[in-house]
This record gives sequence, structure tokens and C-alpha cells, in this order.
Amino acid sequence: MIGMAHVAENYPLYYDAMNEKGVAIAGLNFVGNAVYSEVQSDVENIAQFEFIPWILSQCASLAEVRELLDRINIVNTPFSKQLPLAQLHWIISDENESITVESMSHGLHIYDNPVGVLTNNPPFPQQMFQLNNYMHLSPKQPENTFGENLALDAYSRGMGGIGLPGDLSSSSRFVRVAFTKIHAISGESEKESVSQFFHILGSVDQQRGCCEVADGKYEITLYTSCCNVTKGIYYYNTYENHQISAVDMYAEDLDGNNLICYPVIQGEQINYQNK
Repeated sequence: MIGMAHVAENYPLYYDAMNEKGVAIAGLNFVGNAVYSEVQSDVENIAQFEFIPWILSQCASLAEVRELLDRINIVNTPFSKQLPLAQLHWIISDENESITVESMSHGLHIYDNPVGVLTNNPPFPQQMFQLNNYMHLSPKQPENTFGENLALDAYSRGMGGIGLPGDLSSSSRFVRVAFTKIHAISGESEKESVSQFFHILGSVDQQRGCCEVADGKYEITLYTSCCNVTKGIYYYNTYENHQISAVDMYAEDLDGNNLICYPVIQGEQINYQNK
């Protein structure tokens, strides 16, 4: 498997990852809602930090993921005292479909995810429900349904999207990226598809200074990643480096036992055309 991780004691604590069978997972913040259980009998007890590798080491499709999830209990065992439990929910995808997994105080919930996107809070059913408020949005120019006797004019391009939320809350970013993903049109080549993917997620980038989380501290989009689950290529860029970098899983020995790590490429890569 391949993904973005913090490595502690030679163990990858994945933020997102995919396997060679075509299944990918990403964990997103779910603070205040994520609840993990005590160890129970007659189930698979898996710690939160084990969840991604546990799924990816066994499953080749979403159908197999669903079977595993029927017998899982996500437990409240931290990785260490220095690395406590992360409060997360997850989006899991293969090339055909996506699901969302949430462990909460009233149990483990598994939802079909027809839009194929997920942000942080609130719980996924609320994220989906709010899309009802935006069913009128369209990439097409609007027609006058306000008043047939009024000479109203679509005086600017993009007016079919008036009302699409532009703030930085998780709920609004869910709506915005869902709308963008559904309507974005990509070219047919690998490079065109990857480029379009980063444009889609760019619609919900967090810029330093716009979302304060503490005095002088701000939410930013640390990195953005894209997984080609068919070819096993992991693409990413970072806040400080917009150039897309890639790691090909199949260029490594997938039968090996050693953890292979690459440093995240930081620092803006600028292509001077006259030097």
C-alpha cells in the first residue's frame, strides 16, 4: 500500500492510502463526534490508527470492505502517550463507488456515498441533507422564473451558481466540492485527469490567514493528494509546493517487508522560462 503518513517507531500512521487492488481510504477530522469503543469479544477489535492498513491489507473491492466492517469494533487504544487518538471519519473508495464510515456514541455507521466526497464535521447524513438547499444550482445560465413581467437579465457568466457557499466551514466546503466534482469535465489523458482532480480540490483550499483556529494560528491545506487506483500512482502537492509530485507503487518491491519512505517535497518549484 502507499499513502501519506506520519511514521512513528517505524509504523506508518496513515492520513490516506491505497492498495495495489484498487481500494483507497482517507481519514478526515471528526472532532466531537468520533467515539471509539472498549475491547469486545466475538468481533475484530481494531485501533483507530490500525484502521486504514487493516482494511487495505485485506480488501480488493468495496464489497469486501463492507464484509469486513460487519465484524469490526474500532477501539479507543491510542498509539502512544505522545500520539493520542485522532477523532476521524473515513471515506473509502474503489473505482466504482464510495462509502463513509463513522464510529459514534451510538455505534458504527456505514453509508453509501453517492457524491464521492467528504469533509470534516458534521456527520455524513447531515452533510448530504444540506445538498437539498442547493438543488437549484446549475453550471448553466439561469432563466427568469422570478417574475414573468420583469425584464431580468443574466448579466454575468456563472449566475447559475449564485448561492453556492463560499465560506470556509466544513459544511460549505462539502457543498462546494460536491458541486465542482459533479460538474467538472476532464480530458481523457492521465495528465488531464490528474490536473482536473487538483483543480476540483483547489475549490476548497484553505489559505493561511483566513481561518483562525487559535491566536495567531490558522487552518491551511497542508497537502492535497490524488490516487490512481488502477495504476497505483500516488500524486500530491503541498501548501508550499504547487508542483505535482508522484510516487509509483509498482516501482517498488510489493513483496518486501521494509517500510519505504520518501520525504515530502516542500518549497515552491518555479519553472523559469528565460533562465
